Amino acid sequence: MLYLLLLSCLEEKIEEVVERPANFTVRPGIESVSVLDAQSSVPLTLYDPQGTPLVTLVSDSEGQAHFAYIPEEHQQLNPANFETVSLENGSVLQAGDGYYIQDDTSTNQNWSGRFRVLAIDDLPEEEMYNQSLEGIHYSPLTGHEGDTDEGFQYITMRDGASLSAMIRFPDPLLYGDGPYPTVIEYSGYSPSRPNRVPSGSAIANALGYATVSVNMRGTGCSGGVFDVFNRAQHADGYDLVEIVARQEWVLHNHVGMVGLSYPGISQLYVASTQPPSLAGIVPLSTIADAWQMQWPGGIYNKGFTRQWVEARESESQAGGSSWVGQRIENGDTQCAENLSLSHHSVDFETFLRGLPMRPPDADARDLNLLVSQITAPVFFGGVFQDEQTGGQFADMLDRFTQSESLKIIVSNGRHPDGFAPESIAMWFEFLEFYVARRIPVINPAVRIVAADEFGAVFGMSETDFPEDRFVDYPDFESALSAYEAEPIVTLFLERGAGGEETGAPIARFQEKFETWPPTQADELLWFLSGEESLSTDVGISGVHSYIHDREASDRNFFGSSGYSVLSLLWDLDWSYFDTGYLVSYRSQEFTEDTIVRGPGIIDLWVRSPESELQIQATLTEIRPDNTEVFIQSGWIRVGHQAEEGDNLRLQYTFHSDDFIPLELNTWTQTQISIPSFAHPIRTGSRLQIALSSPGRDHGTWQFEAPAYEEEPSFEIGYGLEFPSTMRLQTIPGILIPSDYPDCLALRGQPCRSYLYRPNTVVE
Repeated sequence: MLYLLLLSCLEEKIEEVVERPANFTVRPGIESVSVLDAQSSVPLTLYDPQGTPLVTLVSDSEGQAHFAYIPEEHQQLNPANFETVSLENGSVLQAGDGYYIQDDTSTNQNWSGRFRVLAIDDLPEEEMYNQSLEGIHYSPLTGHEGDTDEGFQYITMRDGASLSAMIRFPDPLLYGDGPYPTVIEYSGYSPSRPNRVPSGSAIANALGYATVSVNMRGTGCSGGVFDVFNRAQHADGYDLVEIVARQEWVLHNHVGMVGLSYPGISQLYVASTQPPSLAGIVPLSTIADAWQMQWPGGIYNKGFTRQWVEARESESQAGGSSWVGQRIENGDTQCAENLSLSHHSVDFETFLRGLPMRPPDADARDLNLLVSQITAPVFFGGVFQDEQTGGQFADMLDRFTQSESLKIIVSNGRHPDGFAPESIAMWFEFLEFYVARRIPVINPAVRIVAADEFGAVFGMSETDFPEDRFVDYPDFESALSAYEAEPIVTLFLERGAGGEETGAPIARFQEKFETWPPTQADELLWFLSGEESLSTDVGISGVHSYIHDREASDRNFFGSSGYSVLSLLWDLDWSYFDTGYLVSYRSQEFTEDTIVRGPGIIDLWVRSPESELQIQATLTEIRPDNTEVFIQSGWIRVGHQAEEGDNLRLQYTFHSDDFIPLELNTWTQTQISIPSFAHPIRTGSRLQIALSSPGRDHGTWQFEAPAYEEEPSFEIGYGLEFPSTMRLQTIPGILIPSDYPDCLALRGQPCRSYLYRPNTVVE
């Protein structure tokens, strides 16, 4: 009995010590929690609901800490020394009740009290969405009307973070006094910068839309911690939609979203949270899986993706953007306060470089999985040879299974082509039907001026918008019905060769389908053969080999002037692999005009003297005049296993459990996915597949090669014993213009004189 009394007193004493109120503030967020106002340089420990310590972070000089990633085992980290959690063995902080933070070094053991880490579907009280926002008018001809600061403001999110925003109404002389159809452009660039209009907002504003341009948390003047594509960004997008939709100047109290690249990608994440007031989205030139952008085929992309991530990290730091520093100098105290947490942004180069295998938590940022949750109408635009984001986006195009309405445009091309005039006209129609809810008619004054302005961005001397297509319908409902009855997918072919100016983003011809990839298709199966051909017969067995090319990983196909986003014609230096440094196989001349399409699959038998083997497969056309035209490339770190899905799609997990290490000098079967494309092959042309070390055949991606001591030689088997194959599909029934387009015109597809290099035969 005495023991029980003593135990009871001890428990009361422990409770008294543990529950002493903290001298710091805790701000729970989506799968994260921030500490504010603590003492500087003290270790703060996050405990789970069972009282297990998860991680200890040392507070910064301002008494702040940010918990978002949890190591496999408890450890103490000091973010000031760039110490961070690796997701290779760790995890994202999981939502739930009962967490607490404690300063275990204090004699009083200050603790936070228990709190809930929010999930993405933990919605705030409706009252939070009743925030009042104001804007200023903007004209595409004369610019801003009045002081730009009158349109700059902060919007509060459910966890208390405030995001910087710039609101612009359209020119009242062109579009009246409102209310206006309204769209949001949301990214980690500088959309809220008052004196610079982001591209998507500028186009939408010229076409009669109010625009709300918002910086993601931890960027620009927005508060919170920046983390690429994390769930907090998705939830912020939900809150933005609901706050903006409640403004009296918003037509129908529903909003759309616009943007290309980063603000295109963000739309898909936001729409996957299903905001009730989201009327439609127009994502252009997006990624699919964030992890695979950094690790295409399981190979580290040290080119564009790494550079992009480093730039985002740099800009998210205090003083990382000049306009932000200028606002603080001019007295924006909210901006200054918001930036206090900015140095807690993840060191992404270290963070992502440490993920050679795809962690399970990457699923929350995989759009292949998330787009099936989108219910709002979607207009999607992508280009197969996108030099920045790649062609992997096409794998998700038939996964918008819940979207109320879907329209897709795909083509050969370059990253900015979603803003080409013929594309703008199509997504304007979509916005008019689903956001403005009116028959699409481009303002006559804008039709006269804006088409040339938008075309000039691409270097076009003059251009026109297509004619308004639905003006003869008697009412909106009948026009909408006709629009929705049209095929879902528009495929632009030979973009760049359809106008009078070589390289202008205009297609030569187009086709319509109900899905991508099209269901109507015939499969092509070729065997790699000893005659260096793609044969319809398996043939006798043999071996070819190629040497690792040390220089390839650092080479892209741009010339001395470097990468130019918007020029009509690229300055190209598409370099060759030397003889012995690749193996290649060519089809017979095609005997009829054919549209060949991907995705495709390369099945290979390989043998390696090294434990690491990376293979690039590049598909090209060889024309009768000996011109070689780039079509598409794919990559694989051999060892990653895949399951074959429909339409020749390989489904990799890239998980460590699905990776089988190479056995030295042992024949191994591997598969390479060739991303989607659609390319006309005329009578007399041949297809070639070239296998090599990764590099040379991409615009902005570069690949980190294994650190071989020497230049090893890798072997490719073929024939009956080692039946290596290539499988593609064709789209039947399409009439192709008989004459070849100027190869320099084809957007995203460099060309060069074909150079034959014989394969090395292994006896």
